[in-house]
Amino acid sequence: MAMNPLTQARWQRFKSNKRGYWSTWLFFILFFLSLFAELIANDKPLLVEYDNQWYYPIAYQYAETEFGGEFETEADYTDPYVIELIQEQGFIIWPLIRFSYDTINYDIVASVPSAPDSVNWLGTDDKGRDVLARIIYGFRISVLFGFILTLVSSIVGVAVGATQGYYGGWLDLLGQRFIEVWSGMPTLFLLIILSSFVEPNFWWLLGIMVLFSWMSLVGVVRAEFLRCRNFDYVKAAHAMGVDDKRIMLRHMLPNAMVASLTMMPFILSGSVTTLTSLDFLGFGLPAGSPSLGELLAQGKANLQAPWLGLSAFAVLSVMLTLLVFAGEAVRDAFDPHQHG
Repeated sequence: MAMNPLTQARWQRFKSNKRGYWSTWLFFILFFLSLFAELIANDKPLLVEYDNQWYYPIAYQYAETEFGGEFETEADYTDPYVIELIQEQGFIIWPLIRFSYDTINYDIVASVPSAPDSVNWLGTDDKGRDVLARIIYGFRISVLFGFILTLVSSIVGVAVGATQGYYGGWLDLLGQRFIEVWSGMPTLFLLIILSSFVEPNFWWLLGIMVLFSWMSLVGVVRAEFLRCRNFDYVKAAHAMGVDDKRIMLRHMLPNAMVASLTMMPFILSGSVTTLTSLDFLGFGLPAGSPSLGELLAQGKANLQAPWLGLSAFAVLSVMLTLLVFAGEAVRDAFDPHQHG
């Protein structure tokens, strides 16, 4: 389907910001690769050929007896005995990194955290887990958390801002007073208090963060609706008997979405930073989860192992820089005063 002239002009403005354009591509390539983390970093083989039969350990569980072993329990593919059994009558295809985020490398000779080597490319953490594997899985969790939080909080924020701006009056006044009070709540302290009652997990953290992050878009959407509600086309739609919901969705929301879309990459980077901060302080994801914030905390606790902090810092720096550059390109694309 052909783009209309306005969309085409915006796309050209977006592409003309080379830094933002390529940053957007690079970010989505990294995110896309992280979605297949299990195929890149795993302690289970991608494929096993044994006795002229094919096995898929990455998707299914197989007992050790399937490969001529002694135990009925699931085969431990990190065990040299199991590997030898398979290779006697077949072969194994491994992922690029032979560790998952929770795999402990028991073959390390040095004390943990161990320095980078040919086996653990970015070293291991204080429990002997591969740092690179944890970074890949941690990157995916951080971005997915950021995406979902941005999407849900944006929907709520746009709905609240649109309602306030469209109806105005007492509804707008009371809404603004509520937002002033609610935005003053100490989010971090509430999370710390609540985490003493409930063990935080991905969805629990997401729900709590949505309660306090939906206000970021209310201001710009409300201002746009307050401006648009006095336009002639809105008054004409009222006069023709068009219902409020249709006027808000079809005639006014597209104008407000311009400002909203320009802010979303920055909201996403803020969401990622929030999760990282909570993990760093120990109030984020459950213990053992792959987390960039937890890796930073380990770096702080193990100054003799600089690869921990530096690895997490490098990944976060690249991720947030790409998001900011992408946000600048989106902002330029929707700015009518930008040309070329």
